[in-house]
Amino acid sequence: MTIQSRMKPDELDATFHALASEPRRRMLDWLQREPGCNLQRLCECFEGELSRFGVMKHLQVLERGQLVISLKEGRERKLWFNAAPIQLIHERWTTEYSAYWSARLTALKYLAEGAEVHSLPTARKNRR
Repeated sequence: MTIQSRMKPDELDATFHALASEPRRRMLDWLQREPGCNLQRLCECFEGELSRFGVMKHLQVLERGQLVISLKEGRERKLWFNAAPIQLIHERWTTEYSAYWSARLTALKYLAEGAEVHSLPTARKNRR
C-alpha cells in the first residue's frame, strides 16, 4: 500500500479543511498540551471568544478531518489530538525527496572521506 492510498481524497480534503481555521488549529494546540481534556475544559480555553456551541461545531470539523478523537465516558466527553493524518500528509509529499537528499548527503560524506561513490539516485517527477 502506498502512502498516497492511505488517505482517500475526501478524507484528505476534510483534514485540510479542518486545518484551514485558526481557532481549530488553536484547539489542536490545546489538545496537544492537555490530552484527554474534556469538552468543558476546552470551552473554558475559548471563553469570551467562542460559545460552547461554536467549540462543538469546530470539534465536529476536526473529527471529520480525523484530527480529534473523542470518547464519551459517562456524561463526560474526553478529547485527544490525533497527529496521524498530518503525518500521512507529510509523508505523501516528502518521502521521495527525503530519500533523494539523504542519498546525496551520504555521497558527499563518502567523497569527503575519500571513498568512491558509484551511483546516485536521480530525482523522479511527482507521479501522483
